[in-house]
Amino acid sequence: MLTVLFSMGIVVWTVFLIDGLIGLRKIEALEAEGSLENGPLLSVIVAARNEAGQIKSSILSQLEQTYKNVEWILVNDRSTDSTGLLMDELQQEDQRITVIHIEDLPEGWLGKNNALYRGFLRASGKWLLFTDADVKFEKEAFAKALHYFERHGLDHLTAAPNLSAKKFWLKSFVAFFLFGFSYFKRPWAANNPKSKVGTGIGAFNLVSKEAYQSFGTHERVKMRPDDDLQLGMKMKQAGYRQRIATALKLIEVEWYGSLREAFIGLEKNTFAGLHYRVSMVLFAIFGVFITNVLPFITIFSSDKIVALLSLGNIVLSGIHYVLVIKKMTIFSPVMFLVLPVTALLFIYSIIRASLLTFKRGGIMWRGTIYKLSELREKE
Repeated sequence: MLTVLFSMGIVVWTVFLIDGLIGLRKIEALEAEGSLENGPLLSVIVAARNEAGQIKSSILSQLEQTYKNVEWILVNDRSTDSTGLLMDELQQEDQRITVIHIEDLPEGWLGKNNALYRGFLRASGKWLLFTDADVKFEKEAFAKALHYFERHGLDHLTAAPNLSAKKFWLKSFVAFFLFGFSYFKRPWAANNPKSKVGTGIGAFNLVSKEAYQSFGTHERVKMRPDDDLQLGMKMKQAGYRQRIATALKLIEVEWYGSLREAFIGLEKNTFAGLHYRVSMVLFAIFGVFITNVLPFITIFSSDKIVALLSLGNIVLSGIHYVLVIKKMTIFSPVMFLVLPVTALLFIYSIIRASLLTFKRGGIMWRGTIYKLSELREKE
């Protein structure tokens, strides 16, 4: 049985590796891009709920951009801390800022998605940048992204930021998440005009207003907790011109502050990413264990064939891991040495998120419960 599984694993990893080698080479770095200094209005839309600790530093980093024709729409989504007050203070300091305060959540909407949509309704720009309230930008981030956007004649551009993490196990967990995301979602396929595979990243989703409106706006993904990814995927499937780039030195976000926070944060979109299906949850758990844990155990098998096949799986997955980590992060690829441990942590996060979703009858996101029945209905 193990011989068959690991033989299949080598075939699968070989396919993944070839696909990754070709695809990752097509992901360009925005740091190498020219800058667009002058051009049409860019509307930056930031939705925030209880982000008092992050919102001010994030917006201040944006106000220093070399691309000057920008307006900001800051949307306070029912915050119970001082987020709204800080937004109002920023508005008083810079006339380019407009603040929207949301008091009630309309039926059939998730909070963040509704907030981004409300921000769009007030936006006047040719381009819309949807970003999060905890993202930090270097001065040329907008200018380089807009130059890239125009040079490629795009409808949608998403940029992978530097996902900073201070603690080792959190860093290794983030690295594994990106590694798994790469072969499960194949984000590089977004750069292939013939592919229907698309992607999106919440830290940086840049769209033309015309394309966003004709697509159907956030109303198309209003009950998706993974709205950033779904927006990109559905726009690409609808035929819009899309690309993904990296911006590791231009954009930074601390994804989570600790492993515990990561587990809590993943409660909202883990089950959604598996289409709210128990069968997909079981498949994901089985797949992660077989590919990223078991070979590290069976490499010590007394059966030489099993041991060699285990080594083959480890080597091939290791090459893929190194390629992804070097391209998409500033982390050390040496973290591959703890891969089986972080894989088990990831399995735990899947089980935890799925069980909590069933226990609560839905997902808890920023203090609001969204019923599973409603989420599945909008799937």
